[in-house]
Amino acid sequence: MQLAPAQLGAHLERGLKSLYTLHGDEVLLVQEAADAIRTTARQQGYTERSVHSVAGAHFDWGTVLASGSSLSLFADKQIVEIRVPSGKPGKDGSAVLQQIAELAQGNDSTLSLVLLPRLDKATQSSAWFAALESFGVSLRIESVERAQLPAWIAQRMQAQGLRVQAGVEGQRTLQFFTDRVEGNLLAADQEIRKLALLYPASPGTPRELVFDEVEAAVLNVARYDVFKLAEAVLGGQVARVQRMLDGLQAEGEAAVLVHWALSEDIRGLKRVKDAVSAGRPLPMALRENRVWGMKEKLYERALQRTSEPTLAQWLHAAHVVDGIVKGLRQADWPHDPWAALQRLAMLVCRACVA
Repeated sequence: MQLAPAQLGAHLERGLKSLYTLHGDEVLLVQEAADAIRTTARQQGYTERSVHSVAGAHFDWGTVLASGSSLSLFADKQIVEIRVPSGKPGKDGSAVLQQIAELAQGNDSTLSLVLLPRLDKATQSSAWFAALESFGVSLRIESVERAQLPAWIAQRMQAQGLRVQAGVEGQRTLQFFTDRVEGNLLAADQEIRKLALLYPASPGTPRELVFDEVEAAVLNVARYDVFKLAEAVLGGQVARVQRMLDGLQAEGEAAVLVHWALSEDIRGLKRVKDAVSAGRPLPMALRENRVWGMKEKLYERALQRTSEPTLAQWLHAAHVVDGIVKGLRQADWPHDPWAALQRLAMLVCRACVA
């Protein structure tokens, strides 16, 4: 059975199941969902807990099965937690997970909790994952995207007895907060809790924060990845792209990886443009080039703003920067790889501004 994270609280109030599978990359949200399940289990007498972290090809899955079938002298209910950081349990692990799923039916002495990262479509179609979903409850925990983050911050602040000012000034405060914590939800939650300590609310009355208070207290804990950078470039988000480039450089990200992400989208736009010029409908051209989800909308928007000569110019620029990040010098271009990457990114980004 599949369950949305927002439904978990009501589900646990109705009754605890014997098997739960959580999958997603957002550490904070996975941790909170797992904590909610553990808390409910402890309240219902599951007093012992064993944790198994699957690492390496030679992990002994037999110990997982053994722990699920044995109880100590001091408890009659237990939680067996299985963490698979890679999301790939292997042949032996697949068989054991299917067995655990089947044994979960009617087993009120052992609660199995399986923690997985974000899974691709093929893994979600595997026999072992299908068994976990069929015999238990699975929660797919999505990341909070940039556009959703201000509302998420406001909701978390409200839970701590805080709020921002109404209107434009409050939105400015939330956008500033978002810029400081983007890509680092765990740290965002910590910053909100810190604000609650610095500016405690009166009982029954939320504490309204002004921009200066948030600016003075919230640290810059944002974390960026190259794929989000590429999305920001195609979205025409000039200021955000600059922040992300600065952040990636400060974090020690490889310039060659940043170049790959940028140039891959430029090549992708060229392939789709060529396919459309050859008579392919745009939706078909996007699917054939494996452009899905948010990227699909960004590609459509970017293609409306670009011509064949513009794409040719971008391809040439990407080729030049490829040499620069590998140590070659090019006339009329910055010698520093990050300065060259900034120029390439802004060349595309400014053309995509709404």
